[in-house]
Amino acid sequence: MADIVIAPSVLSADFSRLGDEVEAIDRSGADWIHLDVMDGHFVPNITFGPPVIKAIRNRTKKLFDAHLMMAPADPYLAAFADAGCDMITVHAEAGPHLDRSLQAIRGLGKKAGVSLNPATPVSAIEHVVDRLDMILVMTVNPGFGGQAFIPAMLAKILRAKALVGKRPIDIQVDGGVTAETAPAVVAAGANVLVAGSAVFRGGVESAYARNIADIRNAAMGNWT
Repeated sequence: MADIVIAPSVLSADFSRLGDEVEAIDRSGADWIHLDVMDGHFVPNITFGPPVIKAIRNRTKKLFDAHLMMAPADPYLAAFADAGCDMITVHAEAGPHLDRSLQAIRGLGKKAGVSLNPATPVSAIEHVVDRLDMILVMTVNPGFGGQAFIPAMLAKILRAKALVGKRPIDIQVDGGVTAETAPAVVAAGANVLVAGSAVFRGGVESAYARNIADIRNAAMGNWT
């Protein structure tokens, strides 16, 4: 069974010293670095793109996990791959040809993920599941950090886990993940936990280390 992975989202980092923040969460126990890319079109916010990701790539050797909340995504996949992203996740809702997008990501030599908004059923990806390395279940509506976890998404994580079966596909959750919600999402079948404000709360490295440890310990309590 896959290990629990803690993937802090730099959306909650201090952008004025983003490289230093990436190094700090690396030292604090982050397993992956989660990169929330927002375009102001698919979601109501704008964050950063490939040049910023490329600029911080040399600050850690941890996996760069890019969550593309953008439409269309296909024209930019190569740029994100070139910037150093290891996992590239696109939204099922962001384009008409999801299978093609996943093939393109794999063709660039990267791991492919698909994200589902809260209202999108797991059935939307049943015919592309064998092209996936990860399913991302959004447990808030995408576009902003610091939102509250949507409890109804626990049933959706269970459905995603059932769809995956014995395939080596990670199940990631993003949105409202804290030490309080981590046990429930892991019990439902998730193994990759994205946390932004819950990790960066406190603003200093020692706080990040405590926050990551708290989430991991809570998650491990329901991990068998």
